[in-house]
Amino acid sequence: MYTQSITRSHRTAFVLLIDGSGSMAEEIAFRGIRVSKAKAVSLITNELIFELIERARRSEGIRDYYDIAILGYSGDDEVCSLLPGGDQMISIADLAAQPITMVSRTVELKLPDGRCALREVQTPQWIAPRAVGQTPMIEAMRMARDLVAGWIAREEHNESFPPIVFNITDGEATDGTDEELLSVARQIRSLATQDGNTLLVHIHIGAGDLRTLFFPGADEPLPINHHARTLYEASSEMPACFNKAIRSAKGAGSLPPFRGMSFNASAADLLTMLDIGSISVKTE
Repeated sequence: MYTQSITRSHRTAFVLLIDGSGSMAEEIAFRGIRVSKAKAVSLITNELIFELIERARRSEGIRDYYDIAILGYSGDDEVCSLLPGGDQMISIADLAAQPITMVSRTVELKLPDGRCALREVQTPQWIAPRAVGQTPMIEAMRMARDLVAGWIAREEHNESFPPIVFNITDGEATDGTDEELLSVARQIRSLATQDGNTLLVHIHIGAGDLRTLFFPGADEPLPINHHARTLYEASSEMPACFNKAIRSAKGAGSLPPFRGMSFNASAADLLTMLDIGSISVKTE
């Protein structure tokens, strides 16, 4: 299980659910500057898209190794695709072929004398930051469930490495109860290819006022926080193919099995979790 390499014949799928509620306007530290959580998430998501495109790039062009869906949830219980053109799921090759918006952003550079300097650079933007309204997380997860179910139902995906769903949020669902969230999480995790069940990873972004929980091991104590415990229960146990990368990030003394979640994560933790979740799968 969880051994199938990614090829053009056996692609995989990544589904990102992004909280765009009003609380995402709160500022956090990110690469030497203060930005809103929404902006940090959009920057990291755009970097992930760029990285996936580059991993799929070969001399003849972009190979269809990945399908990707990005759903935003915010406003007055609004859940919608954030991809250009409104596509719910798109191949990485088709996404790479679409026109790209370039935006200016500030990056911190290390100078030869050891000092740090800020510089404006142009980077591609597929996803723009959003921070308004409520947190209809459960509806977003239901939409993700339906997308994954449709993807898995296609015969060409029978033997593929199963989809990975990332839910990036800074708060609790406003459109239902913990029991409803746990129910739809179980439905997502029950969807399977011949290579394994869909993986559901919850990444809670904090402001640094609580202890950070990061890919917790089985014997790692959970915070005394009902939302952290709910996200823990709603997340997948990570397969062994992810253990090396997780232990590298956590420290050699950490022991699997690890749970695919974080609580009170920093922007750097978010980037690490997305990297681990997307690069640990073997690609031809």
